[in-house]
Amino acid sequence: MNSIGLRIHGKKDMRVEQFELPEINDDEILATVVSDTMCMSSWKLAQEGEDHKKTPDNLDKNPALVGHEFSGKILKVGKKWADKYQVGDDYAIQPNLARDDTPFVPGYSYPYIGGDATAVIIPNEVMALDCLVPFHGQAYYEGSLCEPLSCVIAAFEAQFHLIPHTYNHKMGIKANGNVLMLGGTGPMGLLAIDYALHAGVKPKNLVVTDIDQSKLDRAKQLYPSDDVNVSFVNVNGLSVEEQKAKLKAVVGGDGFDDIFCMISVPALVTMSGELLNPDGCLNQFAGPMHKDFTAQLNFYDVHYNFTHVAGTSGGNAQNEATAAQLIAERKVNVAKVITHVLGLDAAAETTLTQPEIGGGKKLVYSQKKFDRIELAKVDPKSGLGQVLAKHDGLWSPEAEQWIMANMPDITTADTANH
Repeated sequence: MNSIGLRIHGKKDMRVEQFELPEINDDEILATVVSDTMCMSSWKLAQEGEDHKKTPDNLDKNPALVGHEFSGKILKVGKKWADKYQVGDDYAIQPNLARDDTPFVPGYSYPYIGGDATAVIIPNEVMALDCLVPFHGQAYYEGSLCEPLSCVIAAFEAQFHLIPHTYNHKMGIKANGNVLMLGGTGPMGLLAIDYALHAGVKPKNLVVTDIDQSKLDRAKQLYPSDDVNVSFVNVNGLSVEEQKAKLKAVVGGDGFDDIFCMISVPALVTMSGELLNPDGCLNQFAGPMHKDFTAQLNFYDVHYNFTHVAGTSGGNAQNEATAAQLIAERKVNVAKVITHVLGLDAAAETTLTQPEIGGGKKLVYSQKKFDRIELAKVDPKSGLGQVLAKHDGLWSPEAEQWIMANMPDITTADTANH
């Protein structure tokens, strides 16, 4: 069957094209994609092209499908998986296959699987590693956002603290402790705030920083809490020493037990180490762009105060399943991170200009054709505007249904090779 998808051919060379999907093998699954949410990782992929660690060397001859936060419906199941998956099932994908033999993953490496496509072939290794996750939420965008939420869950679970009087560790953030999120008002930061407020283990104090007051104000509005003391701190224009003093003052002069550095700035990583309490854990959450990214760490504190460092790159299959359950049970409202929606025809330009566009998650409806829409600027008198108004301006299952009913399908005429 034919599929239409966004493929990367090289550095900054992304094209929406039609291509033929072969017949699936007995160990593969054919599926539609309904939605995909964009990640800055796809922007980094576009910048690096064939130099990216997850792409094949010959992208110019064998382009890869883009998009790794996607959800859709199963169309056909190879006989190997017929007892586990059924035609008509909705699914979410955990693209981080965590294989030892290859770095290749969906959305970066394969010719026939990526979220910015109308139809895909899911290869055997995805099912073999339990990375095809059944999804029972109310809308496909929720399925797409299982992947970024799984990254947050992985980071929280990777934190570790000493069990008293031993050198053994208990995994996860410190219960009733102090948590700091540096640069925490981006889409991943917002998901992390949501998870910190609603997971089983909660901090006493959660401090979130940024240099943009409007983003801090929006986060404060979106995430009120009666259980956790949440503070949103503007550090714009402050030196590192001024930031340290201000952040300690917020928690009564103490330091922090868990710090998530959601930006890659060496001075802030070093500052994070200096803000750790004894047995505190620093998580470098943001993926650095450059392989030589380094920062100073006080090894006196490592030795005598037992401070330590963690880092995670993506989630795993279990994290994805946990995310799917939290979303389906309405414990986490992932719609709060969506600020733009678009059709597949706008996916290339949007991927390449994510930093300039700003805002939160960009949600692609892979079957549809329409220009990018900024939710905050939708005419409140329009059909979509009236739907948004019913949900306090947030995306919703009803808004998704409106898109599916009112926006045209993408066709071959809309592709680069029609």
